[in-house]
Amino acid sequence: MPRMATADLILTNARVLTMDPENPRAEAVALAGARILAVGAAAEVAALAGPATRIIDAGGRTLLPGFFEGHVHVGLGGADLTHLHIGHLHGAEAVGAAFRAFAGANPDMPLLMAQEAHYGILDRPATRHDLDAMIADRPIAMMSPDLHTVWANTAALRAAGLLHGAVMPHGHEVVMGTDGLATGELREFEAFGPLIAFAGEGRINLGIATGEEPAPAPSAAERAADKALLRKGMQHCAEHGVTSLVNMDGNRYTLELLAEMQAEGDLPLRVKVPFHFKPHMDLTALERASAMAADFQGDWLSSGLVKMFMDGVIDSRTACLLRDYPDQPGHRGEALFAPARFAEIAAEIDRRGLQIAVHAIGDGAVRVVIDGYQAARAANGPRDSRHRIEHIELIDPTDVPRLGPLGITASLQPPHVPGAMDFPQEPTLSRIGAARWGDAYLCRSLAEAGAPVAFSSDWPVADVSVLRGIAAALTRPPYAGGRDERLSLGEVLRAYTAQGAWAAHREDVTGTLREGLAADLVVLGGDIEATEPAAIPDLGVVLTICGGRIIHDPGVLA
Repeated sequence: MPRMATADLILTNARVLTMDPENPRAEAVALAGARILAVGAAAEVAALAGPATRIIDAGGRTLLPGFFEGHVHVGLGGADLTHLHIGHLHGAEAVGAAFRAFAGANPDMPLLMAQEAHYGILDRPATRHDLDAMIADRPIAMMSPDLHTVWANTAALRAAGLLHGAVMPHGHEVVMGTDGLATGELREFEAFGPLIAFAGEGRINLGIATGEEPAPAPSAAERAADKALLRKGMQHCAEHGVTSLVNMDGNRYTLELLAEMQAEGDLPLRVKVPFHFKPHMDLTALERASAMAADFQGDWLSSGLVKMFMDGVIDSRTACLLRDYPDQPGHRGEALFAPARFAEIAAEIDRRGLQIAVHAIGDGAVRVVIDGYQAARAANGPRDSRHRIEHIELIDPTDVPRLGPLGITASLQPPHVPGAMDFPQEPTLSRIGAARWGDAYLCRSLAEAGAPVAFSSDWPVADVSVLRGIAAALTRPPYAGGRDERLSLGEVLRAYTAQGAWAAHREDVTGTLREGLAADLVVLGGDIEATEPAAIPDLGVVLTICGGRIIHDPGVLA
C-alpha cells in the first residue's frame, strides 16, 4: 500500500464486511476527516497512523457500512418516542390502566396518544365510547401500528372538530355512526390530521398528511420544536447504527429545518426527502418537486424523489386487491389514482428526471404502479430511474417477473411480515386469505426474478432497530402454500447497506466501505456471522460514525 495521508481514526482488529464486491473483507479501516482513507489488512492500515491518530480495537467485532434506512418517518418517529406505547397490551382494562397512568405523568399534554394499538386490541372494533370509558375528561387516541387508522374518544373528536364529521379527500374517512356523530374511527392521514394538529405535531406531519407547506410560516419557537423532534428521531436511528435515511413524508419545510440543523452543526445523519404528490394535485405541483431537487443535492441533504400513496393497508381493508377480500365479499379496496392518471403522472415525473416511490400494499395497487412505470418508460425511453415500490405485501404471480426488466426496486420491510417480529399474524392473514398466502410478503421470489431489493423498517410503523429487522428477515416463518422467502445473511446485510444506498441514488456517497467514500460505519457488539439469527438483536450497536463523526458511543470500545 503506498504511503497516504495520516489517519484521524483507525478501527482495527475487526471483522470488516465492506459490501464492496472487489474487496469484500478486511481487518481495519482508516478514516481521515469525513472520508474513508483505507480499508485493508491491520498491518497495512496501521502504517497510516500518526502521533494524533486515535486507534480503536474492535475486539473481533463486526464492522459494516452505516445502515441505510431507506423508508422511515423520522419526525413522526421523534414524536412517537414521547407517546404511550401499548403494543404489548390486550383488552380494555389493560389499555385503560396504561392511559390513566400516562395521563397522570403528563398533566399538560393536550392529546394523550397511544401508539401500536393493533386492530384486535379490544377484541372488537374500537369506538369513542370504549375510549370514553377509559378517560372521558381529556382527549385521548390510539394509533394503529401501520399509522393508517386512529381511534379517538369524544373529547378528542370534539377538540379536533371531527365529532360531527368532516368532508375528506377520496380514500380518507371520518367514520360516522347511526347517531350522526363520528364513531371515533379515523381512516388515513387527512382524517386524523386535525387531531395531530391539535396535539401540536401537525407541522411535522404535513408532508405525509397533505404534501403541503405550513401556513402561516412557523415562528422561531415552532421551528425549534420541530427540529427537536427531528433531532430526537435521528439520534434514535443513530443508536441503531443508521447513518443515512430516506424520510418518506417530507416537504420543503422538512428540508429547510434539516438545512438549518446542518448550518448549526447539528445534523447527525444523511437525509433524502421526497416531494409528496397527492391525488388532488395538478401536474404543475411537480414544479415544487423539481425545485426541491435542484436546491438540495448535497452529500448530506438531497431530494429528487416524489412519493405517492396508491392504497392503504390490508388490516383496515383499504389496500387495493385484484380479488375480493375473503372476509368481505364484493370489496376489493380502491386505488387512490386511476391507472391512466397514474401513468400520466409517472411519465411526467420521469420526464423531469426525478425518481418515484409509491406505497403499494395490495396486489391491485402494485399492478397499477408497475403498469404506470412501464408507461413512463415507453413515453420517455429507458433510463437509470430506479423507481421504487414500497411494501409490496401482496403481488400477483404474473407481476413478480415484471419488476426486474423494468428496473423497479422492491423496497421491503422485514419487520412488517406478520409473525416475523412485532406484527401478529391476525387479522392480516385472514384478510389476505389462505389461498393467497403464497403470494404474500415475497422477498426471495422477487430477488430471484431480478428485482433489486432494499430493506428498511418504516419506523415508527415498526421498530427502527436494524438488528431486529435482520433477525426478522432471517427467521420469518413460511406460510402454508408458500415457499421459504428468506435471504441469506449476506444478502440481508447488503439490502440494509449497499442496496439501500443504491436504491436512493446514493451509492457514490455511502453504502460500502471503500477508499474515498463517506466515513459512515457501524460496529456491532460481536461477530454477526457467528451469531444465531434469533440472537442477532442482542449484539447491539457499540459505535456509529457518520461523516467521520462519532454519533453514538455507549463506551464499550476503548
